Amino acid sequence: MKKRQLMSTLGTMALAVGLTACSSSGTPASDGGSANGSADAKAAGGTVTVWLMDDAQKNWPDLVQRVNDEFAAKYPNVSLKLVYQGWADKVGKLDKAIADGNAPDVVELGNTETMKYVLSGALAPVDRSTFDNSDSWIKALANTCTYQDKLWCVPYYAGARVAIYNSSTFQQATGSADFPKNEADLLVALDKIADKTKGDKSFSPLYLPGPYWYAAMSYVAAYGGGIAKFDSSGNWHGTLHDPKSQQGISHFVDLVRKYNKGDLAQNEQNQFEAMARGRTASFYGNGYEAASVTAPVTGDPSIKDAVKLATMPGPDGKPLPTFIGGSDLAVTAKSQQVALATDWVRMFTSTKSEQALADKDILPNNLTQLNPLKNKPATAAAANAVPDAWFTPLAPGWGAIEKQKIIPDMLTAILKGKSVDQATKEADAAIDQLINKTS
Repeated sequence: MKKRQLMSTLGTMALAVGLTACSSSGTPASDGGSANGSADAKAAGGTVTVWLMDDAQKNWPDLVQRVNDEFAAKYPNVSLKLVYQGWADKVGKLDKAIADGNAPDVVELGNTETMKYVLSGALAPVDRSTFDNSDSWIKALANTCTYQDKLWCVPYYAGARVAIYNSSTFQQATGSADFPKNEADLLVALDKIADKTKGDKSFSPLYLPGPYWYAAMSYVAAYGGGIAKFDSSGNWHGTLHDPKSQQGISHFVDLVRKYNKGDLAQNEQNQFEAMARGRTASFYGNGYEAASVTAPVTGDPSIKDAVKLATMPGPDGKPLPTFIGGSDLAVTAKSQQVALATDWVRMFTSTKSEQALADKDILPNNLTQLNPLKNKPATAAAANAVPDAWFTPLAPGWGAIEKQKIIPDMLTAILKGKSVDQATKEADAAIDQLINKTS
């Protein structure tokens, strides 16, 4: 999410529109070309290079093969070069490839990475109306691709944080193996677990790390607050000091202090270990963290049947708003095969392709295909959390704010005794120093 230099053609005054509107002003010629008409398709040539993350290679290789076969049938004289990348070094490789003039034609970006490349001018705009289900794309996911009323990438799949809990521990302490559906009942259950385990001073009924800003900002969103907003003067400014944001932060801090018996300064990076080691009954995390809890090497396989996922209830009677995770697909600006690259993205995000993901319990990019997953045990928790998801400010200086850990440091300061009022005021001042800067 580190943003680079703002494109000179993108004035900041129109940003507010870009946050909510998603239609592109690009013409079909900018991304259509040989995608239209069988004669043109048969005549097309050259090579299209696609960078996909290795998640696809590991988890849905059949989808990749089907789309590549479909592309080859349509464009028999075009070579498709597929390269799998790992998350640890993809950004570095991509930055170098762009600098060297060797960027792929299509690249998968984590949705926290997209704005960096939009602002640096590295991506080509695409026409939203030419993609399947674009009228029902998950709003928060589509927003990660949207800037200045143009679409710069295409939503691929979504992710969400959920409650991960040990149903056996809940059963023993509360008489029910189910995770409570509203927060009032959850707090009652956590209090019962605390009473049941009071002999173990290191056991956390809810393991909620103090610097866990994704969780803290979810509570801020639940109260109607936010990290920052774009004002009428054409600038972003921090809003953590606003009353609604302070309510959410206070609520989060209260939960941390009451239920986390571990080191309050420890972040969430390996929070699954607390459950794997029998130190917590529940935590709030990405769905895939449940697998780490019970994995042979990292966790405890003996509790596999007890570890469950559930929707995390928020303080307002609704699910806790989640940070929208997931990936997007983009066509690079200097690609010599924009039309062909865009058509490959269309195929890879078609209704058929998204259904293939949904069938594997991966959240698709649109609400129409997401809705059935809300009632499926394996996906219900995450699917129900997605529609009201939030995302970080799409501001040029956000990368610097995240790099300097302004929000985690604010939370740590509060937990060490600084007042919420003072800490949020200082955090807003620090945010205001960076959020409008383009480098």
